[in-house]
Amino acid sequence: MTAPIHLTEPNPHQTLTLALPKDGVTLQGRIQVPGDKSISHRSLMLGAIAQGETRIKGLLLGEDPRSTAACFRAMGVGLSPLDDDWVTVQGVGLGHLQEPIDVLNAGNSGTTLRLMLGLLAAHPGQFFTVTGDSSLRSRPMDRVITPLTQMGAEIWGRQGNRLAPLAVRGRSLKPIHYQSPVASAQVKSCILLAGLMTDGATTVTEPSRSRDHSERMLRAFGADLTVDPDSCSVTVHGPASLTGQTVVVPGDISSAAFWLVAGAITPGADLVVENVGINPTRTGILEALQAMEADITLENPRQVTGEPVADLRVRHSTLKATQISGDLVPRMIDEIPVLAIAALFAKGTTVIADAAELRVKECDRITTMATQLNRLGAKVEERPDGLVIQGEAQLQGADVDSYGDHRVAMSLAIAALRTQGTLQIHRAEAAAISYPGFIGTLAELCGLASSS
Repeated sequence: MTAPIHLTEPNPHQTLTLALPKDGVTLQGRIQVPGDKSISHRSLMLGAIAQGETRIKGLLLGEDPRSTAACFRAMGVGLSPLDDDWVTVQGVGLGHLQEPIDVLNAGNSGTTLRLMLGLLAAHPGQFFTVTGDSSLRSRPMDRVITPLTQMGAEIWGRQGNRLAPLAVRGRSLKPIHYQSPVASAQVKSCILLAGLMTDGATTVTEPSRSRDHSERMLRAFGADLTVDPDSCSVTVHGPASLTGQTVVVPGDISSAAFWLVAGAITPGADLVVENVGINPTRTGILEALQAMEADITLENPRQVTGEPVADLRVRHSTLKATQISGDLVPRMIDEIPVLAIAALFAKGTTVIADAAELRVKECDRITTMATQLNRLGAKVEERPDGLVIQGEAQLQGADVDSYGDHRVAMSLAIAALRTQGTLQIHRAEAAAISYPGFIGTLAELCGLASSS
């Protein structure tokens, strides 16, 4: 007899209780994951500043894209309900966002706030105030404020203009060539969006290549863009003119990663995750799991709206430890928490380095993953830029906390598949930020009931 998954709701947070049968579960079947979060954000934003109508299918219905939609609605953009099968965006044209009468709230979404700043800063004579939840207000914004200031932007914030809330006075910006100290798609995209409204060439050069969804979509909407992969540089030529498009959003590989790891570590598992985006700037998780000798195959590869897509089949296998560092890290930075779960059940010691960026996410993911996994009986050592994870772990149930981080919450839930006893995850509601149906899918795959 199987024990249920319980979801209780002691306000203001949810606690997810996972008590799996002693003989374990076998994951079988075909599933789909929500639309890609990065592409969802960008389709809403570019649709908002384009001329004409943009139609979007497969938009992620998580909290972060809803924050983006709410901000642009407040600036005069017409948007149909996000729950529609096709979401329509009535673009106002580049440079024609309206000054809002209230503070713009980006919620928990760093992508919303950082990318939007590039657009707001380039609206001469208009004034904007932007904020977010407590987590977002603690995350560094100087990484985008610094290059925007070099372009002539006027932005004020807390702690030396580092933290939100932020006030922005729009100005006519000048093009720059920015040498970014970090490989960050958010930094790159913010500057490119600002560059759309400058007169001349705006270039961003990164130390290594970050995800390129902005470049692909900007081209699709009509921007004049050049990419030099050898120097990790992107140049946008302004002023631009964007035209509304039809966008089909593929499944998010960051969400698929939870099921790829689940299948890899669960005896007898055979899962197919359908319609997943496999953009080469995002497939670091596939390379890392394949280096661990996970049994993953790509089926039915195809192109959807300029993005490569495939069905991913994963079967249980005996994993071996690996090392994650260097240029691979930016291509899987969001998947490192769940990769840590795979490492717990591999043979040997996995070392994750060059990932200090994890400390400035929704929480400090390095400290949080180390402390929470050690509570379960794992042996995880925290380092300044990563983790050292001893494999072949024997996990025991305990109380753990997501600290409001969606990827931590879901990673801990996947760990429950190989945990003896009852695992309770506090603040589990964070999963809805990027994957509203995660708990239901987990219950379905495990053949268990879900109650709240």
